Amino acid sequence: MADPECSICGRRACYLRRYSGQRFCAEHFVEYFEAKVKRTMLRYRMLARGERIGVAVSGGKDSLTLLSILSTLAPKLKLELQAILIDEGIAGYRAETVERARRFCSELGVPLLELSFREHTGLSLDEMVELSRRNACTFCGVFRRRLLNAAARKLGCDKLATGHNLDDEVQAILMNYLRGDVERLLRLGVSTVSKKLVPRIKPLMEMPEKEVALYALLSGIPASFEECPYAGDSFRTDVRDCINRLEEKNPGIKFSILRGYQKLLPFLESHEAGALRRCATCGEPSSGERCKACLLIEELSRSASR
Repeated sequence: MADPECSICGRRACYLRRYSGQRFCAEHFVEYFEAKVKRTMLRYRMLARGERIGVAVSGGKDSLTLLSILSTLAPKLKLELQAILIDEGIAGYRAETVERARRFCSELGVPLLELSFREHTGLSLDEMVELSRRNACTFCGVFRRRLLNAAARKLGCDKLATGHNLDDEVQAILMNYLRGDVERLLRLGVSTVSKKLVPRIKPLMEMPEKEVALYALLSGIPASFEECPYAGDSFRTDVRDCINRLEEKNPGIKFSILRGYQKLLPFLESHEAGALRRCATCGEPSSGERCKACLLIEELSRSASR
């Protein structure tokens, strides 16, 4: 049987985009990927000339791919990039990814600010999990968001870019649908609902995870492809597996979930849950009297003192 051919040039294809039926050779896949990411940024007006962009990096494929693409655009748009890395403190996993991020930022000439959970809370993520019955993802999500936003704000960033891909987005949408969490659904699509929140942009939001992985491999990006050791215990993993099964039988369902959410967003934006106040303890944006980060820190402190 003959090798599949690229739909553009006829050379040997390395990727089939099932939802469109197109096949790409390595060269044309890279061209397609970069062009689509740029179109996404243009469509949603993610970047403006001369902006200072904070880029959340972890050493994984998504964040380093994002940093690579933004670095190619920086000279033309006169962007100033600032990488921000949060070390959660996961033994046997985080040290290598942190080192990969450091090396790549150095190669691109992008300054890197490193922060850690331990510096902020006095505990690593591993220690938090030992002290609590909560899932690791609860602590990770809350404290990463807090540290990334505070760092980007302190650094004077106009935007904070994160490496969320299409799979990440549709998983978050479906998780919040299932939980009936209107507030979180709203904040997925609104750039900011508080002056103290740096507007977030997600240039990879329309790129499936497997396409990001292939791009990183073909482009020689020295990223880690290992999954977080805590990922298997999360609700997100169950949702991910469900969506992947649906996608296998119905190619394009991930895009349908995203587009459906985008159509609902104008209605969600009128919901009063979007308003934020200041946390009574730390002054950071919060939907309640006290923010989730402060409540978790207090909870961990009580557990540690027992």
